[in-house]
Amino acid sequence: MNDAAQQNPGTAEGDDGSLSRRSVLRTTAGVAGAGLGLGALGTGPAAAAESGTAGAAGAAGAAAQAAASQAGAETAEAPARKGSTMAGVPFERRGTVRVGIVGLGNRGGSMIDLFLALPGVQVVGLCDPVKAKTESAAAKVVKAGQPAPAVYTNGEDDYENLCKRGDIDFVYVATPWDSHFEMAKAAMLNGKHVGVECPIAMRLDELWELVDLSERTRRHCMQLENCCYGKNEMRVLRMAHAGKFGDLLHGAGAYNHDLRGLMFDPDYYEGPWRRLWHTRLRGDLYPNHGFGPVSNYMDINRGDRVTHISSFGTPALGLAEYRKATMPPGDPSWKETYIESDRTISLVQTAKGRVIRLEHDVSTPHPYSRINSLGGTKGVFEDYPSRIYIEPDHTDDQWGDFAKYADWDHWLWKEHSNPPGGHGGMDYIMIFRLMQCMQLGLVPDFDVYDAATWTAPVPLSHASIKAKGAPQQIPDFTRGEWKKSRPGVDSVKPTA
Repeated sequence: MNDAAQQNPGTAEGDDGSLSRRSVLRTTAGVAGAGLGLGALGTGPAAAAESGTAGAAGAAGAAAQAAASQAGAETAEAPARKGSTMAGVPFERRGTVRVGIVGLGNRGGSMIDLFLALPGVQVVGLCDPVKAKTESAAAKVVKAGQPAPAVYTNGEDDYENLCKRGDIDFVYVATPWDSHFEMAKAAMLNGKHVGVECPIAMRLDELWELVDLSERTRRHCMQLENCCYGKNEMRVLRMAHAGKFGDLLHGAGAYNHDLRGLMFDPDYYEGPWRRLWHTRLRGDLYPNHGFGPVSNYMDINRGDRVTHISSFGTPALGLAEYRKATMPPGDPSWKETYIESDRTISLVQTAKGRVIRLEHDVSTPHPYSRINSLGGTKGVFEDYPSRIYIEPDHTDDQWGDFAKYADWDHWLWKEHSNPPGGHGGMDYIMIFRLMQCMQLGLVPDFDVYDAATWTAPVPLSHASIKAKGAPQQIPDFTRGEWKKSRPGVDSVKPTA
């Protein structure tokens, strides 16, 4: 991780550039033309908007078609389950968790330190086609007193050989986004549990396939770097579950982070893979950071579920202006046309009628913010900066000091008050808890249904923006299991 990433806790997210050549070689037409796997979902408004029908009669017909299609989407059933649910399924208990890491750039190259810091965790295999990165990571393993790991540097697909090893329990994927799906798939098909940096996939059909594979293989597939284990997030979570905010009504989450300099920096990302997504999609490219914590507050997939999303996007001006001001003539970026909205705003509805606002903006000047807000009938919390107003504690219309609610901190933060690693220590807490669940044979705090739900806004916000904000149905990836209350990140401290 470079100095910029260390200074800003929101900088390093799954940004290993080692597999960037795969992204660069995929053309814009190839990715956009895939249709984002929306066909089976019945998102009629998007299809109608794409039809380009002219004239009043055509517009009326398109509107009728959209309404009919949307009505059908309201009652559309999820595809038949090919296995059995993974909700509430525990890991197999094991004394040592053997880990394979795929992708050793900005994110993977720093997260390996956290795996090595945990007792009972052994890094067995490393994969990255950039040999120098693999060698550097392997040296860390040996320095930590573990046996030298197996290394896989033979091209873009050598991760498949790592996944085939019989001595790996968990595969951690920290590569460019377009490779996440195939790598998660390979891990589960080879009998491994897998954790993937966000987003876990870029298309709805891929999300469904990961859900089905998890159920068929009986292996967990999880969305890592989910920001659910931040100190503030876990404090708010416990307070929400204790009723301190009353009946929950609304929440908000975001990824507002000025990445212009990093996306045009030839040394930060290995290749322009992240910037190129701004030439392909218009919607929220990175919803997980904000969506995950709010979903936990509202027990999404554990008593409530998200049903629809409506998204709106501004013009795409920021990256082009930055390029004009900073990039020399002849730079390859001048061949790029950016369509990604500088600011995407989405409203998500839940089955209980709650509303979640999501924002995404990495192309304009803005202090880092995930918003992280929750409101109910007794008050509200807002982050960046953190502040709270809840009755009966506050009655003067003035924000209160959130630090006074430290007694509500989760037991993980009470045990690890000064954790190492990025994102203010939440990465360490997340990996510690995940490895603990595997070692003790516990049910994971989050699962493939959460991964699919938190990522669904990527394709659906794009479809909604193209349909002028028309709501898009969010699939019930749990196939009805959401109606059952079950534990999540607000976990009980193990006694074993």
